[in-house]
Amino acid sequence: MQLRAAFLALALAGALPAAQAALFSDDEARKAILDLRAKVSALESAQQGLAPKQDLQDELTALRRSLLELANQNEALRAEMARLRGANEQMTRDLAETQRRMADQLQAFDSRLKMLEPQKIALDGKEFKVEPEEQRQYEAAMGLLRRGDFAEAASAYESFLKRFSASGYADAVRFWLGNAQYGQRAYREAVLTFRAFLKDNAQHPRAAEALLALANCQIELKDARGAKKSLDDLVKAYPGTEAAQAAKERRATLK
Repeated sequence: MQLRAAFLALALAGALPAAQAALFSDDEARKAILDLRAKVSALESAQQGLAPKQDLQDELTALRRSLLELANQNEALRAEMARLRGANEQMTRDLAETQRRMADQLQAFDSRLKMLEPQKIALDGKEFKVEPEEQRQYEAAMGLLRRGDFAEAASAYESFLKRFSASGYADAVRFWLGNAQYGQRAYREAVLTFRAFLKDNAQHPRAAEALLALANCQIELKDARGAKKSLDDLVKAYPGTEAAQAAKERRATLK
């Protein structure tokens, strides 16, 4: 509307000098033209003033578009951060589980390794180290003896002495071998085993028991003379022991 008014004013401005020349004086005509030009200028200025407003509107539209894009980017960033946070938590759980499994495996490995290492054993008043297989065979032979499998126990003890002749178990194995032989009524073999044991272990905690067992083997073999000597030696060498008291009672029954 303002542009139309401006064009109309310009048309009137061009027509007035010719149409109204007779009605207005030169000064009045000049004044009217100036007034119309002033109005046109004002309209042009008003029209030109609209341009900055449109630029601001364009800039505002662009700014809104930028803000929307930034908001979308921010939302995408939040989603990515949430995803990464979740992945990080899962990685933390996975790491903890891996560490736990490694700790369990290490503990199991240490246990197996210890099973392969020599172990310190205390037996019959002395301490010594034995290999795992050495300990396993000794305990297996003892298990046979406890169950009354005297023949198998004797065989196990003999095999042990062949394989581990220098073992810290050797003295105990000889003593229990004699008992296993006695249990299967192999008295002559038992006599030899107990004598070999007593020859090297006169101060052994089981020496008195071995001497009493030797006398019992001699009694079973009808060797009364040898049995009496063994019982007398027992009472003399190990007085005050239970074996010595049993020897006195057994000695009294021998003729």
